Amino acid sequence: MNKAFFLDRDGVINRAIVNNGKSYPPLTLEQFEILPGVPEALNLLHKAGFLLIVVTNQPDVARGHQKKEVVEAMHAMLLREFPLHAIEVCYDENSPCYKPMPGMLLHSAQKHNIDLSASYMVGDRWRDISAGKTAGCYTVFIDHYYEEPLKERPDLMCTSLLEATLNILDHS
Repeated sequence: MNKAFFLDRDGVINRAIVNNGKSYPPLTLEQFEILPGVPEALNLLHKAGFLLIVVTNQPDVARGHQKKEVVEAMHAMLLREFPLHAIEVCYDENSPCYKPMPGMLLHSAQKHNIDLSASYMVGDRWRDISAGKTAGCYTVFIDHYYEEPLKERPDLMCTSLLEATLNILDHS
């Protein structure tokens, strides 16, 4: 079986837009900025044998605030530039795939023969941690100090994907 890193997109891979203590996705390709250390972290995880799968809620498409073509262009760039295995997207807030529900993780685990108990869910919001816990993954919270409380305690708290990667690889 494979082991994986499930990665939230906004706030983990790319810079989220923060307004009044709340995070939002970038609306344009110009706003889509990869966070420092992310390329190095993704390469290290890939070399360590992890499948890298982005799992992202993008409800602004269904709400009419974001164009699906822009989201798809962002994802095409990520797939071109980084050693990602897949990108799972949920646009529908009522879907079992919408985090905090674990649907995207469970679907990916079945599709890619992933051992969830040997895998990690990395996110910057409570929804990511809850999805990871429910799926049976180790959870890593990237703390950007949003004004949003966690509902469950993550297994690890860090300030960046690179910090989390180095911490996990040093202890495995």
